[in-house]
Amino acid sequence: MNSQLSERIREGSPKFSKGQRRIARYIEEHGDEVAFMTASRLGQAVGVSESTVVRFATEIGYSGYPALQQAMQDMIRSKLTSVQRLERTAGNYAPEQLLDAVLDQDIDILKRTKENMDHEAFDRAVEALTKAKSVYVYGAGSSQALAAFLAHYLRLVLPWVQLIDATSEAGIFQQMIWAGEGDVVIAISFPRYSKKAARTLKYAADRKMTTIAVTDSVLSPLAKYAEHLLLARSDMVSFIDSFVGPLSVLNALLVTTAIRRKEYVAKVLGQIEQVWDEYGVYEKVDEHEH
Repeated sequence: MNSQLSERIREGSPKFSKGQRRIARYIEEHGDEVAFMTASRLGQAVGVSESTVVRFATEIGYSGYPALQQAMQDMIRSKLTSVQRLERTAGNYAPEQLLDAVLDQDIDILKRTKENMDHEAFDRAVEALTKAKSVYVYGAGSSQALAAFLAHYLRLVLPWVQLIDATSEAGIFQQMIWAGEGDVVIAISFPRYSKKAARTLKYAADRKMTTIAVTDSVLSPLAKYAEHLLLARSDMVSFIDSFVGPLSVLNALLVTTAIRRKEYVAKVLGQIEQVWDEYGVYEKVDEHEH
């Protein structure tokens, strides 16, 4: 079990009620299961009320049960295989509960991302982007989708944006061969963390580039090389990771940078709209044809 969580339980144990002691024992023996249980389900398993479970979480120093659950998920998320994740979801929820369960979890992820956002770090990252000569964007694994999304829209906001799409370290460094001081690199990675993403930031830092990391924790290997660290929650939803938190942070980054460069962006968007109309890129819909 997470050493910090174990320590919190040990320190709080003298004040535990009989029900709270049962909860602590169950967590120690079934930590992997508890990480995916609701407070109500844990209470049923232990034989206590849901409110007792919530009080237990606050008793050991967490803001509530979701924070305790998050600590346990962070502990095991890098250990579980995709098959194990899928099996746990199947065991914890009935099929008819899955839609609401996933949506509720995503809502909670967004709330915690907002609560923990460092506004000063965000503002510094925006400032760095507005002043950049060129911007490089890299995302490893499933974070490639986030990187592609960010690069696509950054190209409407900034004059020179490179999506690093190489799969080998040699290829990554080769695509950044002309980068240096005055340029910015944004690396995106979440558990399981990518070694290549961390090494990309190190390479950039060694070349005196401005480094921005979008990840989930100060303990992330990317944090060590990040001049500007943007943290977003990314939790397990069965065998996949939910990226609603980081995607929302990237949306805010794009919008804020665009507003800072409003005149340039308006000019670019106007030119693009003109080209789309000239070449008939999009089908026009007649609202009266119904």
